[in-house]
Amino acid sequence: MAEDLPGVLVLDVGGTHGVLENIAELLKKHFCLITMKEFRENMKEMSKKIQSVFVFECRPTIDKELLESLPNLKVIGNSGVGVDHLDVKMISNFGVKVTNTPHAVADPTADIGMALMLASARRLVEGNVLHFLDLSYFFGISHLYYDKDNLSESVFEMLLWGKKLQRILFSKASAFPVSFLLKQW
Repeated sequence: MAEDLPGVLVLDVGGTHGVLENIAELLKKHFCLITMKEFRENMKEMSKKIQSVFVFECRPTIDKELLESLPNLKVIGNSGVGVDHLDVKMISNFGVKVTNTPHAVADPTADIGMALMLASARRLVEGNVLHFLDLSYFFGISHLYYDKDNLSESVFEMLLWGKKLQRILFSKASAFPVSFLLKQW
């Protein structure tokens, strides 16, 4: 049955730059999946089967040489929002259509935007740096909040200590050399 399906070219499945395995499984329901390695090993036979290229994280690179080697190519599907990495004019000169997924990352983008605004407003980045530098060593603040059994009490106490530490650091920022922290880190 896979022989009857149109071929789709992908860089690879899995690994560092390949299509995610769950996406590959979805593609296999509608296409005969062909990797670039398989294509290069048997270019003459495979080039006739391939009717689509699935671009995942800007790979494979779509250039004139690849387009010339795929006589039955009909569509290039990009798994991202934009197509800036594709030369759409050159591709359309070969009679090939280009698609993308314009709303695929709308929700995650909104989530990250909100997270960045909250992090900026609440100075979470500075707090994270302070946490990892373990400034209790420098200021002699005990980690009372680590020893609590009650989670809400622990979090509340951690916030109080964080506010005290923040007041100390940011009110006397000129008196505290940052280079000292960097040397210790």
